[in-house]
Amino acid sequence: MQYSHEDENFPLTRFESMLKTNNILFFDSAEFENIIHHYLENGKIALSKRAIKLGLEQHPTSINLRLFQVEILVIENKFAEANELLDKLHNLEPTNEEIFIQKANVLSKQDEHQKAINTLLIAIDMSNSPEDDADLYALVGMEYLFLDQFDDAIIYFKKCLESDVTDYSALHNIIYCYDFLNKNSEAIEYLNEFLDTNPYCEVAWHQLGRQYFAIKEYAKASAAFDFAIISDDTFVGAYIEKGKVLEKLKKYEEAIENYKITLALDDPTSFALLRIGYCYSKLGQSDLAIQFFKKTIDEDALLDKGWIAITKFYLKRHDYHNALDYIKKAVAIDGDNVLYWKLYATVNKHLNFLEEAEQGYKRALELGNYELDTWLNRTDILIELGEYQAAIFNLLQTTEFYPESPEVEYRLAGLYFMVYQPEEGRFHLKNATCLNIDYSFIISELFPQLTDRPLIKAIISEAKKTSN
Repeated sequence: MQYSHEDENFPLTRFESMLKTNNILFFDSAEFENIIHHYLENGKIALSKRAIKLGLEQHPTSINLRLFQVEILVIENKFAEANELLDKLHNLEPTNEEIFIQKANVLSKQDEHQKAINTLLIAIDMSNSPEDDADLYALVGMEYLFLDQFDDAIIYFKKCLESDVTDYSALHNIIYCYDFLNKNSEAIEYLNEFLDTNPYCEVAWHQLGRQYFAIKEYAKASAAFDFAIISDDTFVGAYIEKGKVLEKLKKYEEAIENYKITLALDDPTSFALLRIGYCYSKLGQSDLAIQFFKKTIDEDALLDKGWIAITKFYLKRHDYHNALDYIKKAVAIDGDNVLYWKLYATVNKHLNFLEEAEQGYKRALELGNYELDTWLNRTDILIELGEYQAAIFNLLQTTEFYPESPEVEYRLAGLYFMVYQPEEGRFHLKNATCLNIDYSFIISELFPQLTDRPLIKAIISEAKKTSN
């Protein structure tokens, strides 16, 4: 319970004053419950325990204060003690549903989710006010989520909404379950039924739009987001989603308008700024595009999409020096971002800064980017640098991930011939031609000095005859 400034705050003020002065003051049990609840909500466990202790000294028979004691034991992972105390309380009040709720909480914390569900169902059966059972239904729904039983979870989250149509947390959980089950049609059907009786629920319209977006029915998605905005014209999320739909429909000016509305309604978000930049780029308005890409990284320097967008913007326009400036700044901020290092390598390669490009690909590999093109790009740069042994070692590592790649085998063949290991060269060249003769151009492209060697010409020529 949150305290207001005057009468409701008075017991809390008195309690804290008592702690400072060591004077013992009397509080009724309800006041103690409110004080404890306040401390628990604010994460003040030590003060909660102090209030429980003093409360039980003044009200030793209070079941509710004992239940707070159970909550503390659960927080401290003292499950055996919590269960022991709950058993005692159950003997005192066998029909107290709160005892069963706490029992379920203990079971859930111990990953006994089915037992927790069975216990919560007992609490629901005991309830004297079924119209107020939404919280219990939600707890059951969450336990089914823990068990990945999404169809059962949907049933109970729907019960929550039947009890309270404004329980948007339950609505989000229902759609989450449908999404996980890839049941877009069922989600759309449910949302339409819900909207028949709650036509001004902006959250439901928003969710409906997202479902239509997922199945690429962009016109219907756009209409749903329009209704969300009609229901609440300050709903930032609806404008964002509407902008994404308009981008898909290539209506970039209208998308920009929607994104700009979000900037006026709330603090600017890096996502909206980035999307505006992309839209201006699509419209060929480069000055405005770069302006918003820069605003994006000013707003959120940790958003990798912003740095990548601005680097690629300059790359596309062959402005490699500006691209390098920005990707260097990105790497300085987050040196463990694989995408940054790959872009760093690409930009340096365009500038013919081969050592730096090789370093970029090497760092990307060290960070776990094992895509074939990363291995091959690093190899080709090492070849160009004349680092043949390093290139061979790099390719032998590559074969662990791509054991039958003709692109790898042709490179290995060429490299072994270059380092005067003709037997290894012959072995890998034959492997390569067996895998795919069409890639034989790699030899002439990367190792033009080998093209006229009789052995190499003979192996490739024989393979071409066989393939024909």
